[in-house]
Amino acid sequence: MIKAIALDDEILALKIIENYAGKVENLSLEKIFNIQSDAQKYLNKFPVDLIFLDIEMPSKNGIDFYKSISQNTKVIFTTAYSEYAVDAFNINAVDYLLKPFSFERFKAAVDKVKISADHEEIKHLSIRADYKLHKINFNDILLIEGLDDYIQIHLKDHSKITARSSMKNILEKLSEKDFVRVHRSYIVPVNDIKTIVNKNIHIGDFIIPIGDTYKDMVMKIVNK
Repeated sequence: MIKAIALDDEILALKIIENYAGKVENLSLEKIFNIQSDAQKYLNKFPVDLIFLDIEMPSKNGIDFYKSISQNTKVIFTTAYSEYAVDAFNINAVDYLLKPFSFERFKAAVDKVKISADHEEIKHLSIRADYKLHKINFNDILLIEGLDDYIQIHLKDHSKITARSSMKNILEKLSEKDFVRVHRSYIVPVNDIKTIVNKNIHIGDFIIPIGDTYKDMVMKIVNK
């Protein structure tokens, strides 16, 4: 199931997307927004796979809005202006729907998202930070630390990337067989859980406490 939201300053445009989305199998339009700040708040809390996004909006250009969000999600631009097409595809937009578009054209754009998802073997984490999209190989991640509304990804080369995200959000982007949450503030690679001393996991220079909520899961992994 593709989880999507739509952002457009025109209510009628949102209603059309809502109507079309209801006819497409395996597409769930979770929310529609006509105010950018409301969409931003939602994206800070909930992971989505796809955004239907207008470009010409009162506060921020849709392309700039997409560049500013921290989670990695696919985008289909919906706009009445053809001159932004090159910019849209330069940031890897799935498609560019020129208003008014038909249901058939809408469905063809969504089908591109489905095909991409079906062929994508997840071996990396994609996340936006510092106005850039970072593509991080799972094997390069030492651990992930939660810091209030942000997460810090510690890499094995001793560098780190800080991004706006919840731990729940980031965990949903990781492979379940490769990563496990061991504490409300820590996610670690499963294969790196090798030494546990006094309910603490030792990974690199880090000593990570095991939370009571997660100890059964951790012990199950260790005892495999």
